[in-house]
Amino acid sequence: MADLLSALRTAVLRWPDKVAWTFDPGGSFTFAEIDGLSDGYAQALRDRGISSGDRVAIMLRNVPEFPLIWFALVKLGATAVPLNVRYRSADAGHVLRTAEVAAVVSTEEFRPLLAAELVHYVEELEPVEGFVQGPVSAPVSLQFTSGTTGKPKACVLSHSYWMTLGGSLVEHFPHLTSDDVMLTAQPFHYIDPQWNVVAAMLAGAHLVVLDGFHPSSFWAKVREHGVTYFYCLGAMPTLLLRMPPDPLDRQHSVRIVQASAIPPASHAELEKRWGVGWFEAFGMTETGADLRITREDHDRFVGTGCLGLPAPHREAKIVDGELWLRGPGMMDGYLGLPSPFHDGWFRTGDLARMEDGRVYHLGRSKDMIRRGGENVAAHEVEEVLMSHPAVRLAAVIGVPDDIRGEEVKAFVVGEVTDQELAEYCAERLASFKVPRFWEFREDLPRTPSERVAKEQLR
Repeated sequence: MADLLSALRTAVLRWPDKVAWTFDPGGSFTFAEIDGLSDGYAQALRDRGISSGDRVAIMLRNVPEFPLIWFALVKLGATAVPLNVRYRSADAGHVLRTAEVAAVVSTEEFRPLLAAELVHYVEELEPVEGFVQGPVSAPVSLQFTSGTTGKPKACVLSHSYWMTLGGSLVEHFPHLTSDDVMLTAQPFHYIDPQWNVVAAMLAGAHLVVLDGFHPSSFWAKVREHGVTYFYCLGAMPTLLLRMPPDPLDRQHSVRIVQASAIPPASHAELEKRWGVGWFEAFGMTETGADLRITREDHDRFVGTGCLGLPAPHREAKIVDGELWLRGPGMMDGYLGLPSPFHDGWFRTGDLARMEDGRVYHLGRSKDMIRRGGENVAAHEVEEVLMSHPAVRLAAVIGVPDDIRGEEVKAFVVGEVTDQELAEYCAERLASFKVPRFWEFREDLPRTPSERVAKEQLR
């Protein structure tokens, strides 16, 4: 398995003057410029005492310096620790202490926060001349999970992880090539923009990076940049669909949209509106790219919630209703914690069923509500709520109840009443699944992956 730097050198040799990245805003960079600038940042880091084996946090917004410094650290044999720009003292301090970082690369914006955490220094770097590369070593990065069941844990990610994930999108569906223009709109501290960088480098594709996900302008940016491929997840498909129809909706160059958790009730509507196939995909920070719908399966499974078959490098099985995964290119483990693998198998915590080798997602195990002896999958109730035309966003949790153990509570964003929604649910769900408690909000808290942050609701 090649490493990221070998892949970068190959890209520079094959497409030196081809635009590799466009940051909107932020400018464009060729593959050769990426190599040269990351050399300069590597030397600047070395001049400040960073060497092989060190861990360096990166706390930057969606700016070119984020991936440039990531590559610079790889060239030094150091490890990148992406730091969520929304963190404050408690959560930032947890990451910095757990990872035992030697330094943080950031901007003046975050200096007060980071200085309070007593990190060695905060540096706004400028690339310099004179870099001579040292040995390549693993891990490439420590990616902290979102911490939905406790404090975030650090996934140890190697060259093999990144090359397997990115390579699978080139060698197999969606078969990215140098003709593609990819787009990412999520924060760079999240895993998806990072794998977009790797996949684009392996394919020789042009990657467009937006400063964030803005539903009202998203498709205009897709048209402006001639995008042919993008990935989205969480609430993103629904938020896009809730935007007013535009006469230009079908005037774009997109050939494939990959998405995780496409709302089954809206799947056909998404495809009809924008005239392009939306393909379900499943992956985790811990495991990389795992399951996907391909062109061969697409038409048959629109609106079914099917996640598809395992990718060629991945095995999947269901154990007591839970999805387990195995194969190359997973994380090496959680930093400082016992191995989570069982004979190579990773327990995902996702409830699922398998039919003809294809996996159907049934929600997270922690989102199973036990109401009066009956199991209620929050995922199932949320799907029904989201199918109501007046609902923009919904989330369901279990709340303590002295009689039934737990009761079902729904949080809803939309112009609709609880009575109307209760009747709507009662027509489509067993009575014990209909929410008893309702809370209406202007918006719901979301994670960087645009999933509802249920821990904040709890």
